[in-house]
Amino acid sequence: MSPLALSATRLLAPAKINLALHVVGRRADGYHCLESLVVFAADASDRITVAPSPNAQDRLEVGGPFAADAPAGADNILLRAASFARTLLAELGIALSPLAIHLDKRLPVAAGIGGGSADAAALVRMIADRVPDAAERLTRESIALGADVPMCLDGRAALITGIGETVSPLAVLPALPLLMVNPRVPVSTMAVFARLPCCDNPVLPPLPPGGFPDIAALAGWLSQTRNDLEPTAVEMVPAIDAVRERLVAEGARFARMSGSGATVFGLFADEDQMRRARSRIKAACPDWWVSGMN
Repeated sequence: MSPLALSATRLLAPAKINLALHVVGRRADGYHCLESLVVFAADASDRITVAPSPNAQDRLEVGGPFAADAPAGADNILLRAASFARTLLAELGIALSPLAIHLDKRLPVAAGIGGGSADAAALVRMIADRVPDAAERLTRESIALGADVPMCLDGRAALITGIGETVSPLAVLPALPLLMVNPRVPVSTMAVFARLPCCDNPVLPPLPPGGFPDIAALAGWLSQTRNDLEPTAVEMVPAIDAVRERLVAEGARFARMSGSGATVFGLFADEDQMRRARSRIKAACPDWWVSGMN
């Protein structure tokens, strides 16, 4: 078996934002069928360092502002991603040497912005880049790590369908003066899905043939869409509504919860408005997590 030794590498795992999220069915195996428009915020990312491990097994250290909220042992998705990639590569006759992984956890945990999935995707993408012959299988089978992992692997604005495995990149999307705000209350994705009153909701409206030329066009389309998880999440965490109302009060053209919450995004007319809103919200609500995207 040929060895694959990785040199020290730094990775970014950007936040995923669901601009719209429709739950349109449920499969016999229990997975929900989704239609979602997602974007990624490179300015809001976990940071990961990967190097050869001096031990005979993978090792993970977690630091950063949200380190206390992230599992540091075998339950961490980064270790599961390393094991997933190692098993797949072994089937191709390639031995992945043990990894020493350091996670600088800068994104809130259980926040609806794909933090753990983005971490796993960053590691799998790095390995796929080094083993092109395995890239297609790594990408296709990454759904085993979580429904958000394939979209995070792609890392581009996209329309997501199926249970999250079908990723169709968008050709035209304007720059997004977008603000993310989280009240620092974790929300269990599993609990939100378990409490959904309906799993067979209307699909997304058609995307404009020419894409979204500006913020007004995007906001107009989003006004015809939903996040079907939001009402249930708000019942569980009423602070989500307070965040959304605050973003609207600060001038957001459109505001909605991302994923299963509790992060809420606000879409602004321009970057200056977004920056002013960020400063005011940080000053007024110092306990909230606030991060911009542009």
